[in-house]
Amino acid sequence: MDVTTDPAAEAALARAEFDERMMNLALEQALTAAGAGEVPVGAVVVDAAGNVLGAGYNRTITDSDPTAHAEIVALRQAAARMGNYRLPGLSLYVTLEPCVMCVGAMLHARLTRIVYGAPDPKTGACGSVLDVGAIAQLNHQTDIHGNVLAEPCGSILRGFFRERRRKDTSV
Repeated sequence: MDVTTDPAAEAALARAEFDERMMNLALEQALTAAGAGEVPVGAVVVDAAGNVLGAGYNRTITDSDPTAHAEIVALRQAAARMGNYRLPGLSLYVTLEPCVMCVGAMLHARLTRIVYGAPDPKTGACGSVLDVGAIAQLNHQTDIHGNVLAEPCGSILRGFFRERRRKDTSV
């Protein structure tokens, strides 16, 4: 029997597998954040071959810095490594839908792609609360894709906050 393959379907499958592999790297960063007592969000900036150029996890408490979100930490690392704040051709994978600040930084960095895990119904700026990437007037557009490994990404966060509430009823 002659089985013909659909190149578009093969490409989509390869992209999905790549996305899951990269999101697993971001999940490792999220686990590091949890171990440090930070909200467990992790991010990686990668090139098309999957080489990690920047990695980060939430450090807002550790650094006493409200901008030290996982995405910003990873972007700073990638920009330093590349010697330029503009990062065209690169993608950022993050375990939680980015907030307005982080989406703004990612668009300013000229990332080609943003991929997130769990949606954020409280501060998500990729469609859950706002959709910053859909604003046509912005001078850069990027491909934004969500819900990659959403369950494990969300599970880490739910577990973290459940434990926090158990220990401290003021959270």
